[in-house]
Amino acid sequence: MIRYLVNLEKNGTWIRVGSIDGEGGRDARFSYADAYLEDPSSAAVSVSLPLRKEAFSPQQTRTFFDGLLPEGFTRRAVAAWMRTDEDDYLSILFGLGCECLGAIRISRGEEEEESSYRPLSMEEVQALAAEGATKSAELVLQSHLSLTGASGKVGLYHDAAGGGWFLPTGTAPSTHIVKQSHIRLNDIVANEQLCERTAYYLGIDVPESFIINTGAGQEHEVLFAAKRFDRFFSDRPALLQGLPVPQRLHQEDMAQALGIPAAAKYEQDPSQGYLARLFDLLRRVSSNPIEDTLRLWDRIVFCRLAGNTDAHLKNYSLLYSPNLGGIRLAPAYDLVSTCVYEAGTRKMAFSIGGESDIRKVTDESFRHAAGDARIGERMAMRRLAEMKERFPGALRKAMEELSEEGYERAQELGEKILKGF
Repeated sequence: MIRYLVNLEKNGTWIRVGSIDGEGGRDARFSYADAYLEDPSSAAVSVSLPLRKEAFSPQQTRTFFDGLLPEGFTRRAVAAWMRTDEDDYLSILFGLGCECLGAIRISRGEEEEESSYRPLSMEEVQALAAEGATKSAELVLQSHLSLTGASGKVGLYHDAAGGGWFLPTGTAPSTHIVKQSHIRLNDIVANEQLCERTAYYLGIDVPESFIINTGAGQEHEVLFAAKRFDRFFSDRPALLQGLPVPQRLHQEDMAQALGIPAAAKYEQDPSQGYLARLFDLLRRVSSNPIEDTLRLWDRIVFCRLAGNTDAHLKNYSLLYSPNLGGIRLAPAYDLVSTCVYEAGTRKMAFSIGGESDIRKVTDESFRHAAGDARIGERMAMRRLAEMKERFPGALRKAMEELSEEGYERAQELGEKILKGF
């Protein structure tokens, strides 16, 4: 029998939430600790795993905890390094569970590895940009940090005062998610920064982000850095090696909250109704459901205008308050225009008003979607019209800024978006 302990940071303090017990991934079950259930201030680690005494099924357990792990090459690299099968999510989770998205940490109860921030030389940052997924997987392994998704990325600590980058080890939290460029798609770093900045000018809540240029701004010399919205600095933060240590905020993506496996993050058929389920979920759990449903609506409109067909369930998240007492829609992230690439699919991650082909999504599609989402039609269509009117100006402003910063490809990318798909 294997036991993995599930810990959760609450107001800067680690709390034992429960455990995952079983012989392996096929029969492992998560259950809450009795002491945690007895505390009236305790909150569930997921909407899909409500507080209860009974253990959850192996499928329910896997859906949430496997959802904390990376996908694609990074997952295969980690599995190979650990000499385990990439389907063995529990072993991988234990290997990477010191620093996950949100505020969860997985342990076995042994003495913990000493936490530290190891300075990264400029050569190492350049190698991260140049060497692709191999380097990011190496840093993931060193830091025991788990980030979801299939792209090459790693969590790093950025010293805002000194400008340096550090690799967190042990349970030291990171402050930024850093993504590589050329191992994904051409100009994807400029693409993501262009979309994030455009969204910001449209009033969409996005994390602070910037491009790390390790050379002359060529594809193999740039990285995309996004400030983690699930990390924050208190008024009097603890110090580690003279650096302020951020606290964790718990989060979960919509696939986890809805109990949908990562493998099913894309809607296969409009009858699955992912859009309606997203809005229903917000109404049930958000501390401000009216505001959050409108924020979600704006993001779905933005993705249509920007040509983003990769806005799947794991690219929308819930963010918990420091004491876990409140839940809000998390800031928008992973905003890119997939349609600027000829090979990019035109099938949206989930349908809008029953239409999955982004080229066929019309105002009428959004009118039907408003009904599916149970949003007032007049309000929904007014926001759609306003977004359509303001989008070109916001995009051009972002294009000009990035061009002035030396990323001239942003101009060409923006023109492709404006041309349509």
